[in-house]
Amino acid sequence: MKLYADAPARRTRQLLADALVLLWVGLWVWLGRRTHDVVDELRGPADSLTAAGTSVHSSLTGAGDQAGRLPLVGDQLRQWLGQAARSGTTLSDAGTSMATTVERVALVFGLVVAAVPIVLVVSLWLYVRVSFVRRASAAQRFLDSSADLDLFALRAMSRQPLTVLARVSDDPAGAWRRGDTAVIRELATLELRDEGLRPPRV
Repeated sequence: MKLYADAPARRTRQLLADALVLLWVGLWVWLGRRTHDVVDELRGPADSLTAAGTSVHSSLTGAGDQAGRLPLVGDQLRQWLGQAARSGTTLSDAGTSMATTVERVALVFGLVVAAVPIVLVVSLWLYVRVSFVRRASAAQRFLDSSADLDLFALRAMSRQPLTVLARVSDDPAGAWRRGDTAVIRELATLELRDEGLRPPRV
């Protein structure tokens, strides 16, 4: 498998692109985490509500237990304070529900902020990298020796612009048919360069 081009300049660009994609992913993961933390801070009032509800329930339940010891009105007071304590439970449940909602919203916001730019850039990067690897690996399998340059020279004549071919030879097809090794090598080099490869050494 051919992961990087043979040409130093193109290989450097590929390595730089890989490093930039990693940095991009790291940056948006961090920003997603920060977004999550900022939104999650909004659960402060919900936590306060939960704590207040728990405190009210605990205080009124304790007061009811104490009031139950009073003669004559003790049972009624305990019953009344017990009902009031249930309002504390309702308050606590509302706070817990609100905190859960804030946590979910924070998670969704964090994921969206991180995932959208990561998916867009990584998808494009993967398309470019996988395309290169497939083309270069396929071409590498045909490139064992100088004798294989004929195929790439023929491909160059069918794919390269005429102005580029004219710089190689006034009659590239004739040179190819005659087996002109210098022209064939130069034509093949044009095609191999596009695939990120170098021709084999003579």
